[in-house]
Amino acid sequence: MPPQFFDPHAGVTITHGHLPHWDQAGATYFITWRTADSLPKAVWEQWRTERDAWLLEHGIDPRQKDWRRLVEDLPETARHDFRQFTTRLEAEADACHGACVLRRPDLRQIVTDALQFFDGQRYTLGAFVVMPNHIHLLVSGMARDAMLAQVESWKRWTSRHINAALRQRGRFWQDESFDHLVRNEAAFMKFRRYIAENPCKAGLKDTEFTHGQKTA
Repeated sequence: MPPQFFDPHAGVTITHGHLPHWDQAGATYFITWRTADSLPKAVWEQWRTERDAWLLEHGIDPRQKDWRRLVEDLPETARHDFRQFTTRLEAEADACHGACVLRRPDLRQIVTDALQFFDGQRYTLGAFVVMPNHIHLLVSGMARDAMLAQVESWKRWTSRHINAALRQRGRFWQDESFDHLVRNEAAFMKFRRYIAENPCKAGLKDTEFTHGQKTA
């Protein structure tokens, strides 16, 4: 299936909280999550403090479970400004803090297998990359709530099996995941390029990452 973007003229599901939330089952998302040790504690805490202050200035309570949906309701200029926080995290992740255990091909395969397991059934998986300490992917075919639940399922399953392979216990992934609604083809192509170029930007060898490239 080709990627589907948010269509203001198509049917939507509307839920109400602080603001109306508009959702479509076929939307495409760019999703990122990171290992628990991918950022130094001081860097993470400073980033969270500054991000939360930005959200409060824009009328969004960062304690809300799905505050990112409210960010998507903001004007384009505000959404663009918020991107600064994601950009900073991406730069830190590419510096490869932490153990970066996903350099191991067998551990990356655990993640790849999980992402591909329900591809074509529950969702349509697009391009993805498994980096030494984080994951980027494009996925479509799910409403937002289903997408969030699927991300948590991926994280739980892979965490359990990676920890078993490492003979360790405890939290493997950061609690937070990061998603962006892909609004149009230009944004879709930008995210695809980012996924394709991320390993080179981070200075990785071919043996240190896994790419999955599809047209969706």
